[in-house]
Amino acid sequence: MFDKISAFLTSIQQGDDSAIEETITIELACTVLLCEVIRADGLMNHQEQTQLSKLVKEKFSLDETSADSLINQAIELCEHANDFHRFTSIVNHHYQPEDKIKIIALLWQLANADDHIDAIEEHTIRRIADLLHLRHSEYISAKSTVISKP
Repeated sequence: MFDKISAFLTSIQQGDDSAIEETITIELACTVLLCEVIRADGLMNHQEQTQLSKLVKEKFSLDETSADSLINQAIELCEHANDFHRFTSIVNHHYQPEDKIKIIALLWQLANADDHIDAIEEHTIRRIADLLHLRHSEYISAKSTVISKP
């Protein structure tokens, strides 16, 4: 497991895009999208980090160590990514629309971890939903299942 992670990180540092593409699993692609929402406002606070870890463990049935490893890989990819397309294309390939809506709901949960959704976080989620080929009504439905109205 650690050899794979080491090879993956080495391929990133060397700029080997083909090796990166082969190692991006659906779990990693989804975790990258989660990390992008956290990074959108330029702040990664404790509440968001805790929520990210919780969501990754629950969604992918991982233990603490595996979840941390996945999150670290995702953060590394986020720092080098130019866009979301490579990650959303993996999600589009593996998931049906109802699964994609669940991913958008996870993004909303994460954005709301600190009880405040910044406009840039909302914009990021909207962009991801568009790249996942979701209708606006599905985007809003995912938001309304997570965000309680006053």
